[in-house]
Amino acid sequence: MSLPKITRLPPARLLTSVHQQLFLPAVGPPVVPRRAVSHGEYRRPGQPRDDKFPWQKINFDFSKGLEGIKKHFALLKNEFSDRWVGPEGKTITEHILEQNRVVWEFRGAESLEQWTVSSDREIGGQSEIYLNLGKNNNTCLLYGTLSSTPPRDGETRYSGYCNMRSKKPLASFDRKKHYDWSSFNTLHMRVRGDGRPWMINIAAETYFAHQKDDIYSYFLYTRGGPYWQDVKIPFSKFFITHRGRIQDDQHPLWVDKVNTIGFTLGDKTDGPFQLEIDHIGVCKDTAHTEEFAYEAYKRNPEI
Repeated sequence: MSLPKITRLPPARLLTSVHQQLFLPAVGPPVVPRRAVSHGEYRRPGQPRDDKFPWQKINFDFSKGLEGIKKHFALLKNEFSDRWVGPEGKTITEHILEQNRVVWEFRGAESLEQWTVSSDREIGGQSEIYLNLGKNNNTCLLYGTLSSTPPRDGETRYSGYCNMRSKKPLASFDRKKHYDWSSFNTLHMRVRGDGRPWMINIAAETYFAHQKDDIYSYFLYTRGGPYWQDVKIPFSKFFITHRGRIQDDQHPLWVDKVNTIGFTLGDKTDGPFQLEIDHIGVCKDTAHTEEFAYEAYKRNPEI
């Protein structure tokens, strides 16, 4: 009877193999997450890094501090008084029977302070956008010039966008505040454009840090010409995107925690543009019973 041949390993290799078998866990196949997780702050191509600490960006001004204290205590007073009246300062009966609500109405220079505009000039582009009041100071006029020429920084390949976005609502002492549209199911606007297609973006509060760039989007097709058009878009039509990419994992918009709404132009058509807005509001369409217009599924279903 022949004994099996024993292969002797060098002491170093023997110790390494024993260590791998006893102390190192077995490494399985890599797990692909359902959603792309972004780590750290997003930096646009061509934009320099911000190496300043948070406290270095604070502007310490005594007069500005007094104005801020008066403003925040006035907001705090309104918060306490509104609680005695009802939700958002309205009676319970009015809140239940409310069918339409105008959220943004452009009736003066103060109404424009709730909005901010941006374009690809932030990354070195050539597009221009301006925000002013329309005729008789009763509308909002958004105009400018779109240019799809990318900046010559050797990094940016695509350009050509203009954006208008509302500022986040804040309670007293800069606490988070959200728009609660849970009683409504449709976005209602009165606009007048030049025939260009726009993208309507709604940002809601998220539960995780990697979802902070999630935006719910839908299309706004303007007719052009001198006539106004009333646009009604159900919230069930909005689909979720992450930094411009449509996600596979879709779910309805959380209308009880809305932060901002915006309008983006990026149709790759160079030239002037114009969009006039009378008001933006929400309404309750009882004939619309759709909960979500898109298929909600998992790309890698759990077993």
